Amino acid sequence: MQKIKLDLKRFFEIYGINKKPGFFQLIKYCIHPRFNCIFNYRLAVFLRRKKIPVIPNFIMLLNQFLYGIEFSMDTKIGGGLFIPHSFGVVIGADEIGENATIYQNVTLGAKNLDVPFHKENRPVIGNDVTIATGSVVLGRVFIGNRVIVAANSVVLHSVPDSVVVAGAPAKVLKENN
Repeated sequence: MQKIKLDLKRFFEIYGINKKPGFFQLIKYCIHPRFNCIFNYRLAVFLRRKKIPVIPNFIMLLNQFLYGIEFSMDTKIGGGLFIPHSFGVVIGADEIGENATIYQNVTLGAKNLDVPFHKENRPVIGNDVTIATGSVVLGRVFIGNRVIVAANSVVLHSVPDSVVVAGAPAKVLKENN
């Protein structure tokens, strides 16, 4: 429940919503396409932890059909996640920190097919990270805190804190103060 509150708080900050919404406004925001895919992920993970069968998988399938986004329920995602445009997003990381922003056509996953999910083959994303359109982060790499991954980058090696990376393969372009 705490993570969904952080997700909503960040959504409100990004959209400049300063006052506390009423019940019906809250419902309106929860079904907003830029928030609902995250809400659905949080709900599915919650239901899975409660050992409720079938429904979590159905919710994730619904996310794929409605929003074109595929989440692995094995990915641990911190609060404050924001996905401006969900289509083409594949989230199969081991962990994603707080306040991540992930744009469309981003893939976070293993370098090689690893079914079932093996976290030691998956990336770990730090806090306050932005992953821009079309980027790919593959394998057991660590993306530091406050990193910007530029559009269409291919990250195959770990990245330190507070930098901007770009290219295929991605290289550090500058420090991100």
